Order: sequence, then C-alpha cells, then structure tokens
Amino acid sequence: MKHLFAGMILFATISCSAQNVPSAVKTAFEKNFPNTTVKKWDKEDGNYEANFSKDGKTMSATFDAAGKWLETETDINVSELPKAVADYVQTNYKGASIKEAAIISNPTSSKMYEAEVKGKDLLFDENGKFLKEEQD
Repeated sequence: MKHLFAGMILFATISCSAQNVPSAVKTAFEKNFPNTTVKKWDKEDGNYEANFSKDGKTMSATFDAAGKWLETETDINVSELPKAVADYVQTNYKGASIKEAAIISNPTSSKMYEAEVKGKDLLFDENGKFLKEEQD
C-alpha cells in the first residue's frame, strides 16, 4: 500500500493539468502543432511535455517554461529504424529485442532515433550510428 501511495504522489507531481501550463507554452504548442489537441501535459525538470496524436502517430513535444521548443518525439514501428540500429542492438545486447522506437527532432541537430532496449533508451544519429545510452 505504501508503494501505491508513493506512486500516486509521484504521478501528481509530474502530471499537470492544462491550467498549470504557462500560456507561453500553450501558445508555442499551438503555433508548432496547429489544429492538434493535447491529450495530457507532463512537467519534467522544469519543462512541459505535451502528449498528443497527429497524422495517426503518437507524439510528444517538450517546451521550456518560456515556450521555447526543445524537442519532438514521434513513435514509429521498430521496422522503421535504420538497419544499423538493429545491427547495433543485436551485437551489443545479445538476445534482447527493441521494445519501442521513435524519431526525435530538436532545433539544434538532425533527427535522431531512439530504441528502447532492456529499460534503456539508446540514441542513434540519422544514419543509425550509436550516440549514447540513457536510463528510461
């Protein structure tokens, strides 16, 4: 029961209603994703993440408190990852499979790919070259 209560407190601290999202963030979202409705807002590390669907894809977009766009993550099928990603996982995570995949775009770099393997997010450049591993 203690774990359930702790989980509820954690959820309450990272989820936020649209009323708690600064107007600059909402305006930036509407500018970047017109005619799109946010399903849920989350707050993480002082930034705001909008979760939504567009063109049949599940997506999230992150903005800072001033409304500056930081990144967008678009879920894709694992089969859409570059072959180099699957090869890297097969070589470095023997016997593991890619659970989820996404394309990440941000204002400072080309697109990146993310592959979730064994509870970790593996990041690759647009050609499938491994960049880094992050805890999911």
